[in-house]
Amino acid sequence: MKGRPLLSFTICWLCGSGMACALTGWTLIWGMIGALACMPLLLRFIDVRGWSILFLLTAFIGGAAHWEWNDVRNHSSLPETIHIAVDEMDGMAAEIQGELVSDVRIDGDRADFKIQMSSILPTLATSADRDQAASSAFQIDEQLMVQVRLLEEEEQQVAAGWKRGDVITLHGAFTLSGEARNFGGFDYRSYLRTLHIHWLFKVKGASSVIATPPEGLGQFNVLRWTDWTRHRLGAAVEQLFPEPHAGYMKGLIIGMANDIDPGTYGQFSQLGLTHILAISGTHVAVYVASLLLILSWLRLTRETALTIVLILVPAYVLLSGGSPSVIRAGIMSMIGLYMARRGLARDGLQMISAAALLMMWWDPYFLLSVSFQLSFLVTAGLMIYMPLINRLFSSWPKSLAATASVTVTAQLISFPVTILYFNQFSLLSFVANFLLVSLISAIVLPLGTVAMLLSFIWVPLAKPLAWIAVQLNQLTFVSVEGMNSLPGFVLIWATPSLLWIAAYYALLYALLYLLHRGNGEQRETAFIEEDTAPLVRRQPGKNRVDGKETSLTTLGASIAWPEYTSAFTARGAGYYANERMSKAQQWLCGLLALSFVAGLWWAYQTPQPAGTGIVQFLDIGQGDSTLITTPEGKHILVDGGGTVNFGNTEQSWKTRRDPYEVGAKVVVPLLKKRGIHQLDAVIVTHADQDHAGGLQAVLEQIPVKHFMFNGTTSGKENFDKLLNTAMERKIPLYAIQQGMTYKADKETSLHFIAPNLAHMDVNASGNLPVSEHQNHDSVVFLLDMAGTSMLFTGDMDAAAEQDLLYMIQDGSLAAQFEQKGADFGVTEGVVQRVLTHPLQDNSNDVSTTISIDVLKVAHHGSKTSSTEAWLQYWNAKTAVISAGVNNTYGHPNPGVMERLEATGSEIYRTDQMGEVQMKVKDGKIDIRYKLVAVE
Repeated sequence: MKGRPLLSFTICWLCGSGMACALTGWTLIWGMIGALACMPLLLRFIDVRGWSILFLLTAFIGGAAHWEWNDVRNHSSLPETIHIAVDEMDGMAAEIQGELVSDVRIDGDRADFKIQMSSILPTLATSADRDQAASSAFQIDEQLMVQVRLLEEEEQQVAAGWKRGDVITLHGAFTLSGEARNFGGFDYRSYLRTLHIHWLFKVKGASSVIATPPEGLGQFNVLRWTDWTRHRLGAAVEQLFPEPHAGYMKGLIIGMANDIDPGTYGQFSQLGLTHILAISGTHVAVYVASLLLILSWLRLTRETALTIVLILVPAYVLLSGGSPSVIRAGIMSMIGLYMARRGLARDGLQMISAAALLMMWWDPYFLLSVSFQLSFLVTAGLMIYMPLINRLFSSWPKSLAATASVTVTAQLISFPVTILYFNQFSLLSFVANFLLVSLISAIVLPLGTVAMLLSFIWVPLAKPLAWIAVQLNQLTFVSVEGMNSLPGFVLIWATPSLLWIAAYYALLYALLYLLHRGNGEQRETAFIEEDTAPLVRRQPGKNRVDGKETSLTTLGASIAWPEYTSAFTARGAGYYANERMSKAQQWLCGLLALSFVAGLWWAYQTPQPAGTGIVQFLDIGQGDSTLITTPEGKHILVDGGGTVNFGNTEQSWKTRRDPYEVGAKVVVPLLKKRGIHQLDAVIVTHADQDHAGGLQAVLEQIPVKHFMFNGTTSGKENFDKLLNTAMERKIPLYAIQQGMTYKADKETSLHFIAPNLAHMDVNASGNLPVSEHQNHDSVVFLLDMAGTSMLFTGDMDAAAEQDLLYMIQDGSLAAQFEQKGADFGVTEGVVQRVLTHPLQDNSNDVSTTISIDVLKVAHHGSKTSSTEAWLQYWNAKTAVISAGVNNTYGHPNPGVMERLEATGSEIYRTDQMGEVQMKVKDGKIDIRYKLVAVE
C-alpha cells in the first residue's frame, strides 16, 4: 500500500464501516477501542509511520462514524408521524399519495414498484371531499415498496401504463415485510432496510391505483426517459429473438435480468456464470472502446473523443439499470478518461479505491450488496493476484494464456464470496468460464447489440445477425446443460466465517507470491500495468504508451477494464527472480500449500457439535419439514413442505415467471447453508402437496441415498413426477410398512409404527396403489436418538390414532416388528430386526401410559387429530406444531391446544416462533427457536 495513500485510506474506511456494520452498542465501542489500540502497531509493522498512522486511523474512525450516522437515521418515521404503534400499523388500511420512483415490474397477477410517499390521507375521504381531506393529511417523506394484486388480465396493460415520475394515489394496507423465520434464512425485512424501505403497501386491484403523469419540468425526468428507452430496446430484442433467447439477450445487452427464464438463470448460476447475465465492467469496456473507435473513424482529436465519451458514460450506467457493478465500472471509466485526457498516469488500484470511497460515501449499505462485494473483490483481485498467476501459463500461446489467467484468477477470488452467499461451487466453473465467457462477450454480445440497433433501421437487416446469435446461444445452453448434468462436480459448502475468508485470501496471496518468486529462470513476465503509464498525445486517434503507439480503442479498453488489460497487453516489463527458492522457502511454500488445502477441507465439513444430534423443525409456512442430523452426522429429511395453489389453472395470465416454491426458495437454500452434502434418507410421510411438494427441488439439487414413503400414490401429477425423479436419479425407493426399523447410526433408530396397509395389495402389480386417504395412511415413526424419544405423526387422523392404540392394546404392533423388522433394506445393513420395542411393555394395558420427550403434533394441530386418548397415552413432555402464520385453516385448533396444555406438554409453534431446533446429547434436549413467541 506504500505510495498509494488513497488505497490505504479506502481499506481503513471499509474496515471501519465493516466493524460498525457487524457490531452494535457496547460491543462496537469495545471493538473500536481494541482496533484503535492494535492498528498503530500493525501499521508500524508494515512500515507506515508518522502522520500517515494518524491519517489512516482517521479513515477507520470516519468509516465507522459514517456508517453509524446513516444507520441511526435509517428508520421509519410513519408510526411517529401518525401517532400509531408499529404493531397496530401492520395491516392498517390507508390511502396514500406519492411519486412513483422506480420502473413497474409486472409478473403474472402482481405489479411491484417503489414510491416516494408524500402524504397519508384519511381513509374515509371520498372523491367529493378529497381536497378538504388533503388539507388534513399527514405529510411524510418516506419510500415504500408497493405490491398490487391484479384481478383481471386487462389490468396488466393498465399497470404497464404507470411510469416513473407519475403522481400516484393508492388505497391499500401497510404491511411489515417478512423477517427471517429460520436460522440463516433470507431476511427480506433487513434487505429492504438496506434500500431505506421499512414498509410494504399492498393494494388489491388496479382500480385502487390512480396515476397522474407529471406536469411541467417533471415531464423531463431523466430516469423516466431511461425507462422508456430500456423498454423500447427490450421490445426490439423480443421482436428479434424467441424465448428463452429474448430474455437471455435482454439480460446480456440491456441488463434486464428479471426477464431471464428462471430455468436458464439457474443453469448459469450453478456453473458460476451469472456475471455474464448482468451488465458489468466487460460491457462498459466494450461500450467505451466502441465509442472511441467510432470517434476515431470520424477523425476527432483525442481530447475531444475522450471528453465526449466521458459525458456519455453516465448515460450508459443509467440505461443499463445502475447495478453496483456497473456503477463501479462507470466511475472507474470516468476517472480513467479524465486522467487520460490530462495525460496523467493511471493506477488501477487507486481508481478502484476512489470508486469504492465515492459509492460508500453516497450509500454505506452498498457494503452489504453481493454485487458490490463481488465486483470490487474480483476487480481488485485481478489487479493484485493475476501478476502472480500469469507465470503458470507462461508457456501457453499469448491469447490463451491471457484468458486462462483471467479465468483462474477471477474464480479463485470470487470463490469465498460465492460459497458465502450461494453455498455451492461447481468444479466445472473454471472450464465453463474459460470456454464460454470469451464466446459470449466477444461474439454474442456485439452481434446481439448490432442486431438490436439495426432493427430500428430495418428489421430484415437485423434478422441474419440475430439468427447467428441464436445458434451460438443454443450452443451455449447445450454446453451449460451438459456440464450441469455431470454428477459429482457441484460441491455444497456451509456458510464460512469472515475470519476464514480473510485467511483464505492471505494464504492464497502468500502461496502465489512464493511460487512467483521461486522460478529460477530469467524470463520476461507476462504482466505490465499499462494503465499506469503516462499518455502522450501524438495525433487524432493515436497515443503513445511506453514508447509504442496504441489505438484510441485499445486505450478505451485499458481505461474501462484496467483489471484485465494487463493480461491482454503483455509487453515483458520485468523478470522473475534469478535465484531458486531456498530450502526454508520450499518448506514454507509446502506448509502454506498444506494449510490452504486443510483450510478448504475444514470449511467443506458440515458444522456439527461432536456427538450431538440435532432435530430442526423448519418453518416453511403451512406444511411440514424436519431435518434430523444424527450424532454421527447422518442427515434425514422428513417431508419438504410445498406450495399449495388454489388458483384456476385456466387463468394462465396469473402464472409468474419465477413463482414462489417452498422447496426451491426455503428448504434447499437452508440445506445448503448448513453444508448438507447429501441426505442419507428422505422420508415423505404422505403425498399431500404441503408435505411432498418441496421435495422435487430437494431431489433435483441435493444427492439422496434413500427415499422412503408410504407405498402409495395420490394419483396426482406432482407426486408421480417426484417418484419418477427419484427413479431417474437411481435413488432406491422403500415402501414403509408397520414394523420396519431404519438404523441410521449406533445412537439413532427410526421405528415405523404406521402405515398398516394390510388391506392393500401393494406388490400385486407393477403400479403403486392409489390411496385417496393420504392423511390416514401417513408414515408415523418413533425416533430413538441419543437417549431421547420423539414421535413423528405426519397428518394422521383420529381414526389412525385409534387403530394404533388398539394394536398397542392387543399386542399386534409388537408382532409386526417381529414379522417385518428385517424386511426393509437388510441387504444394505441400514435396517435391522427389532426384537424388543418400548411399546411391548405396555401392550397389554392401553391405559398404562409411557412418556416420550417430543411429540410432533399431527396435521398442524388440526381438530381431526390429536384425540385426548392419543395425547394422554404418549404423555409428551414437549409438543411441536408446524403451521403457517395466519393460515386459512385456523391451525392449530383451540381444542387441540387445550388438550395439549392439559397433558402438561410444553408447546412450540413454528407460526409464532419460527424454526425450532433441538440439540440432543446423553438424553438431554436443548431447545432454541428463531423468533420471540407471541402470546
